[in-house]
Amino acid sequence: MRFPLSLLGASLLTLKTSANPVDHVDADIISLPKRATPQAPNGYTPTEVDCPSDRPTVRVASGLSNQETEWLQRRRNNTVQPLRDLLGRLTINGFDTNSYIDNNQNNATALPNIAIAFSGGGYRATLNGAGVLSAMDSRTDNSTSSGHIGGLLQASTYIAGLSGGSWLVGSIYANNFTSVQNIVNTNPTFSGSLWQFQDSILQGPDQGGIQILNTADYWSNLHDSVDGKASAGFNTSITDYWARALSFQLVNATDGGPAYTWSSIADDLDFRDANAPMPIIVADERDPGAKIISSNTTVYEFNPWEMGSFDPTLYAFAPIKYAGSRFNGGQIADGARCVRGFDNAAYIMGTSSSLFNQFLLQLDGTSAPQFIKDALSSILSEIGNDENDIADWTPNPFFGFNEGTNPNAQSERLTLVDGGEDFQNIPLNPLIQPQRAVDVIFAVDSSADTSNWPNGTALVATYERSLNETIENGTAFPAIPDQNTFVNLGLNSRPTFFGCDADNTTGDAPLIVYIPNSPFVFDSNVSTITLDYTIDARNAMIQNGYLTATRGNSTQDSEWPQCVACAIMSRSWHKSGAQVPDTCNTCFQRYCWDGTLDQRPVTYNPDNVFAKISAGPPVANPRSSMLAGAVAIAVTVLTLF
Repeated sequence: MRFPLSLLGASLLTLKTSANPVDHVDADIISLPKRATPQAPNGYTPTEVDCPSDRPTVRVASGLSNQETEWLQRRRNNTVQPLRDLLGRLTINGFDTNSYIDNNQNNATALPNIAIAFSGGGYRATLNGAGVLSAMDSRTDNSTSSGHIGGLLQASTYIAGLSGGSWLVGSIYANNFTSVQNIVNTNPTFSGSLWQFQDSILQGPDQGGIQILNTADYWSNLHDSVDGKASAGFNTSITDYWARALSFQLVNATDGGPAYTWSSIADDLDFRDANAPMPIIVADERDPGAKIISSNTTVYEFNPWEMGSFDPTLYAFAPIKYAGSRFNGGQIADGARCVRGFDNAAYIMGTSSSLFNQFLLQLDGTSAPQFIKDALSSILSEIGNDENDIADWTPNPFFGFNEGTNPNAQSERLTLVDGGEDFQNIPLNPLIQPQRAVDVIFAVDSSADTSNWPNGTALVATYERSLNETIENGTAFPAIPDQNTFVNLGLNSRPTFFGCDADNTTGDAPLIVYIPNSPFVFDSNVSTITLDYTIDARNAMIQNGYLTATRGNSTQDSEWPQCVACAIMSRSWHKSGAQVPDTCNTCFQRYCWDGTLDQRPVTYNPDNVFAKISAGPPVANPRSSMLAGAVAIAVTVLTLF
């Protein structure tokens, strides 16, 4: 059944779709303040500073950091009222939300612990994820109306991103935990080039607002930033150029905020007061030239305080503010100075998306200055083709640490790569750690597994890894079917719950609410390697993601918001032994995978649910489209996303 667009009532239908959205801008959305701040002492160049009196050390990953533990107590308490408001709006028939919360408000750990995860998939993942995020955000217009799920973000504890999903999460946090609605409605003339994806990353932002660079100056700026880091004695890679280019699109600051650090998020008073979820970015460790497989890869996380991994291969965390310092055995030598500024916010997003370095290796047919082409060729000649996707985090902060299990303990070099290279394209690993006790994860999948649509591959990879006793380290994950079953049973065309029966899972596995990218009003299976989007296509992608998260604002299922509430409460009811309301049992019958398999070969070419938005083709720049074709030939591995 198709519905006319006017009947959908989606809040994002009011977004500007003009290619020049300048004719109407509210005063309160002209500028976007920053949550991350320019704390690096010398721009993009890491610089030695005096160490604090409490000298930084590397710790064993036997629990959460003291900082996260203290923050978590405040955050869980701060989610009580948003959770009350959310469940009150979603309305579970036969369940007294207020009484339940009143009985547990002095013990927030008894209430649902919610996390959201955004997959990789280039700009497709950024924009589809943005639509889902806006649907979950109470600050989005009409998102708290009947049939919507706004407020879920405010009730969450963690939010994770990987590759293209890291661009979404990182950009939101680098810009004062702003809302997607605010970003899309902001006038670029006044506020710079944030999310102006019609300006190809290969050309740089339009001049105007806070950006003053033409294309030649843009490339010169990138080169000078990376050259400054190299001249200071630090290894650089193509990821440095990629990260600096990303920052012009994702960080709302002059020159892309070269001094903006990821650790500065922890120093923001509002975040310190736990008024927003904790952001986590994910990458994989890979030695140069080595092969990545999910069963042996060390999964790294970057949170506002630390970088490291709970995986038994590393089982350690280092203070991210002092990345770039020379640690040995977890200590900085007496008399040695510390380093600040290595944890550039965009460099962390670039590390998580390092496969996209391939874009910069295809510049020969573009108008990029020759000095940039020469600089990239020079790096490539030094490191070799097998290393062109790495992000170099040398000096290795885990040098000499956990030597019995850490395979990289004797290397002064640490190289990380795109978080989806191990097929775990949804950043679930940090969220299933027992120490974090997450009850439900909303897993947003924008992968390109089949015709640029997801087919559950990311969930399969995480499930298979959880069965490997040498790497799982106490993590538990619900059973996941094969990819053909996903398609044949329609599990990739609508939300699906995994792990509904907590008694039938190994360990304390969270409930997974799988939200796959689906076509509602736009063909949102845009190629991963599409470099730019028209403003109309950008907004259509976001709107489509909104409708995916809300099931067409509940036109596909009037009880969808209630079923979301049931998923949120499921583990809490199980822990307390409470009776599950009949309406939730009905929801679980409708949305939970029941173990059925259908492994017949299948193709997947879904139709739009509603009338398609007339937004034109997504590509804004034909030259970028031609370049993307060259990249597609050069990097077949990207088709995995």
